Parts: sequence; structure tokens; C-alpha cells
Amino acid sequence: MRYIPHTEEDVRQMLAAIGIESLERLFEEIPAELRLQRPLELPRPLSEPELLREFARLAAKNATAENHVSFLGGGAYNHFIPAVVDQLIGRSEFYTAYTPYQPEISQGTLQAIFEYQTLICQLTGMEVANASMYDGASACAEAVLMAVRATRRRQVLLSRGVHPEYRQTVETYCRYLNVELVELPCDATGRTDLEALARELDGGTAAVVAGYPNFFGIIEDLAALAKAAQTAGARMVAVVQEPMALGLLKSPGELGADIVVGEGQSFGIPLSYGGPYLGFFAARLKDVRSMPGRLVGQTVDLEGRRGFVLTLATREQHIRREKATSNICSNQGLCALMATVYLSLLGKKGMREVARLNLSKAAYAREKIGDLKGFSLPFAGPVFNEFVVEAPEEAVALLARLARQGILGGIALERWFEEMPKRFLVCVTEQNTREEIDVLAAALGGRKA
Repeated sequence: MRYIPHTEEDVRQMLAAIGIESLERLFEEIPAELRLQRPLELPRPLSEPELLREFARLAAKNATAENHVSFLGGGAYNHFIPAVVDQLIGRSEFYTAYTPYQPEISQGTLQAIFEYQTLICQLTGMEVANASMYDGASACAEAVLMAVRATRRRQVLLSRGVHPEYRQTVETYCRYLNVELVELPCDATGRTDLEALARELDGGTAAVVAGYPNFFGIIEDLAALAKAAQTAGARMVAVVQEPMALGLLKSPGELGADIVVGEGQSFGIPLSYGGPYLGFFAARLKDVRSMPGRLVGQTVDLEGRRGFVLTLATREQHIRREKATSNICSNQGLCALMATVYLSLLGKKGMREVARLNLSKAAYAREKIGDLKGFSLPFAGPVFNEFVVEAPEEAVALLARLARQGILGGIALERWFEEMPKRFLVCVTEQNTREEIDVLAAALGGRKA
């Protein structure tokens, strides 16, 4: 809707209707010394075309993947989104952004959610998925709480390789719940240190939480982590911040994970300055009663026709709130629909091909940068489409210099890891061309491509 301000006559009629003579009367309850006694310093009024041009001018100041060569990742990824995704989510059947409260009249939305759940189960190798969550960080935190409920234990081992902001969210959720969070270091490969894991694991451990791939782009040895966790009676939580990797990697379920959560932004959801995004959540059927959120199921009606219902709503928001598994009572319905359309369009072969492009282009960039004088690749573990680079100078200054050249070269890790002032995270997706990678390598080397 366009914003059309009130005319002076509109204002006069509204004031007359409520029986006062001026707008100032509406603010009499506010002390005079707190009221602005002069007009706001606003520019002159603009026509709609002028205003749109001004907004476009201001927007052009933003450094984005559209107006810069971008190698940013770290939890938000620049993947190609087919135009049909936006076209389909605009249909009137899908306008609601919530799991419906009257499912019998919301069959279209329920079917879309059911298909989404099915796709997430296929990707993760798990048995059940919920109707979606707010984002990857909150899904990770809810997975920790679920493991605590399911095991009745209070200690959680959290790999340092999990996205730092996901770990901060976990800390916030657990702050007053008497849950002990223990950080597991990463070894020289960039993977979770298995020796440290063995030292910390005991009969009080509820969960081991690790990335797949992790924040440094390293593909964790999930099978070894899961075996260790389950031997101690703990749940293995796999956190997938870049789910495009699942197009090539073995699914977390195949490797023994008990709970798989992550960020679904890679599946047809634009970067949008950080949101709204999509948290996915999948688990084993044995733990379904401990799972947060809602599940849509498929059934048949009295005449044998296929239909969809809300099978499980674990929040108990209507009764017994103290029995709730979480505060999740809605879901990112529109984002889940976008992911469903995207994954349906690609299919297994398409997603595998996109994943291959990510892998091969990242490998080329890794080789080019690793050959630069003074630059190194500090972690030896296998990667998908992200990797850490160590520069001969402070990463913040280096990346700022690249930005002035129109290149978003990566993310400085010092923001979260103070011991890594010269390291930065580079991400390469199918959107990056060979020429762009060459430009990045040349700029890092201090020369023009």
C-alpha cells in the first residue's frame, strides 16, 4: 500500500469529530519541556517518483552482493533464486505466515508444510521434522533444550566450531535453566577436538553439538562425534548453517546424528540484510514428544480422500502451559514455502549440481589464495564452500581496503575470536565466476586482475 498523508481538510474533520480545535491538544499530557517546540528538520515534500529516486540513491550506498563482488558467508549465502519462487509464494493461498489454527480450512498451507517437512527429512536423513522455526540460531538453542529434556541431564558440550552467534543464542536460552555449557576446542584441522571430547564426556552429558560443516567451513567427522556421544548416552546435535552442502555430503542421519537443525536461507530465501530466515529442525521419531514447534501430518477423511492435519502441537499453549516444550507457537511459513518451492524445482540432481559448483569454485579460490605470498590456509580439514585464510596483515584493514575496490572479500574472524586478528572467512558459491575469484586473488596480492 502507498502512504498517502492526510490533507488539511481530513485533519480538520477528524479534530471536529473528537471535539478539539488543534492537534496540540492531543499532547497536553506530555510536559511542555519534553515537547519539541519547533518543526522537525525534514526536507521539502517530494512527489512519489522523486521519493523513489531518493530511496534508490540511498540504497546504492549499501555494499551488497548486487553492487559488489561478494565472498561473504558465515551463515548467510548468496545463492541464485529462480524467479518462479517469488511468483509462486505470491499466490493468495499462501499469504498467511503462520501454522493455521483451523487446519480443516487451510489444506493448501498444511500441504505445503507437509511437503516441506518431507524434504527436510530427506535432506537430513531423519525421521521427523517440524513445521519450521525462526532461524538457525534459535533452532540450535531449542535442540539443546530438547536434548536436556530427553536425557534428563544438565551438561552440554558445545563445539567452538559452531557459529559464534548460534552459541551466544544457546547461552541466552540456557542462562537461567541450570544447564552447564562446556566449550570444546577445535584441533589443527579445524574440526572438533576428539581428545577434548573424550575428556569432557560423562554420565551427565545431555548433548554434543557440532557444525556440519562448521563455522570455519570444515566438514566435521560427524560419525566419530556421534559414536562418542551415544556411547555416553548423550544426543548428537548436528548444526547445518550451509545446507547446500547436504547436496553432496552424507546426511547427518546416516552418520548417526540424533537431532539435526540449521538455517534454511540457502534454499530460495534472499539475503535481505539478515532476515527473515528459516530454521529447520529434524529428529528421530523416538524423541518426537520432546520436539518443539508443530508437525503437520497426512491422513484421509471419511470418504477416503487425502487430507492434512496438525498432528502435534507441543507447546500446549491453550492448556498446561507449564508443560510446554518451548515458546515456539508459530513458524516461518512463508520462508518454509520458499524453501519448498526451491527444493522442488531443483530436485536431487539439481541440488547436487549446485553443490558441486560450490565445491569446485571454492576449491579453485582456495588454491589461488593459498599460492599468494604471505597468505596461508591455517586449517587442514576438508571444506565445502567456505574456508579460513590467514593474511600477512590485520584482516579488518585488509578487508576494508578490498571493500573500497568494490570487493567484499570475506568476514574478519577477530570479531568473535580475538586470537585470530589476521584470519578471515571466505565463501564461494555458484554465483561467483572464475573472473571474480581471479579479481579477489589479485586484490589480495596487491595488484589489479
